[in-house]
Amino acid sequence: MVLLQPDPFLNELTSMYERSTEQGSVWVTLKRSSLKSKVQRNKLKTAGDPIEYRCLIRATDGKKTISTSVGAKDHQRFQASYATILKAHMTALKKRERKDKKKAAEGAGSKKARQGS
Repeated sequence: MVLLQPDPFLNELTSMYERSTEQGSVWVTLKRSSLKSKVQRNKLKTAGDPIEYRCLIRATDGKKTISTSVGAKDHQRFQASYATILKAHMTALKKRERKDKKKAAEGAGSKKARQGS
C-alpha cells in the first residue's frame, strides 16, 4: 500500500476509475485514524496531550491499493475534489426504474376493492 499526498492520490484515483470503466470496480474506504500505534496513543493520553485524528482514505481496484491521510484543515477541499471525481465517473450506473405514484396508488386501490368483494 502506498501512502500518497492528497493531490497525487486524487490523480491516481481518477486513473483507477478510467481503467475500470468497461469492467471492474473501485472500492474506496474512509476511516478515522491517528496514524499512531496503540502504544503511542496510550502514552499521549497519559501525558494529557491531545491526539490529532486524521481521515485515512484507501482505494483499491483489486490489483493496486493506494491511500492518503487528510487532516481536518484540508478535509473540505479534498472532499470537494473527491466529489467532482465521483460525479465524473458515475456514468456506468444504471438508471433506476421508478413507478408513478398515481399508478402505484391505483394498483393498491384496486387490490383493496378486489379483496372486499
